[in-house]
Amino acid sequence: MLREVRKKRAHEDIVKQIRSLVEKGRLKQGEKLPPERDLSDTFKVSRATVREAIFSLETMKLVRRRQGDGTYIMAARGEDLVQPLALSLVHEKDDLIDIFSLRKLIEPEVARLASENAQREDIQHLEKILGEQEREVNRKRNPVRIDAEFHHTLAQTARNRIFERLLMAVMDLLAKTREQYLQTEERNRSSLMGHREILAAIRAGNGGKARLAMRRHLERVENILFKKGGGGKQ
Repeated sequence: MLREVRKKRAHEDIVKQIRSLVEKGRLKQGEKLPPERDLSDTFKVSRATVREAIFSLETMKLVRRRQGDGTYIMAARGEDLVQPLALSLVHEKDDLIDIFSLRKLIEPEVARLASENAQREDIQHLEKILGEQEREVNRKRNPVRIDAEFHHTLAQTARNRIFERLLMAVMDLLAKTREQYLQTEERNRSSLMGHREILAAIRAGNGGKARLAMRRHLERVENILFKKGGGGKQ
């Protein structure tokens, strides 16, 4: 099932193999991986390389290390059906326009759900994020991390783990795209304005307006990235 890997960037090959087995259902939730020593022998690499691969898998929330026990495959309940799709979004080099089309399908619905399910503490958290984003914009800094945090928090506020997993996979894939978009003060302020419109609709509990505000926000980003209608330079 597992095979020897190439020495160059070997940990990436290990990650790819294990991830593929999870996608295909050949490694299931709760299943224990072989010990590091056995994996080192199987892959013909050092134990340090195996540990590096396991750390990457843990960051992707595909495995969990239990001190003194071993490493286990993990997948939250209710996410088994979406796991293969979310993983494929992370590693497939899909066309950027197609990925953005998927984002426009997912995120407006996430915003609508967030407007229906947001609690007071969720609203306060989103307001805090926008406050930090505004401070970064005023300091003429690039708020890439905060921009991502806003969208991530919206996904959590929607209270739908399937959407959250899909959105996080897409957002990870588009990390560099976000950096391209948030290059100038004008674009940073445009992003902040879009986020404010989304939050205002969510605060009002208006799902239709939240959905529309998110779609408009994404279309502004898309227009700049793909130079539609004379959008800005990348």
